Amino acid sequence: MPIDHAARHCAVSIGMLSKLENGKGVNLEHALRVLDGLGLTMLVVPKAHAPWLEQAAAHAARIGEDAARDQHGWLEG
Repeated sequence: MPIDHAARHCAVSIGMLSKLENGKGVNLEHALRVLDGLGLTMLVVPKAHAPWLEQAAAHAARIGEDAARDQHGWLEG
């Protein structure tokens, strides 16, 4: 998606989205607006719990891929 369309969809300026995309500082409100506009969310957890959640997310992704492959037969694995 072109950056101008993404910015408009997320209700932020092209410059702000470019800054975020390039790892520059943006305020949290804008970052959260972009996440929401892209259908994403941010989860804040203690650092010690992050590896467990990463493992759970990887497992869920594998299950989703397996289900899609079984249902549609179009994913290669």
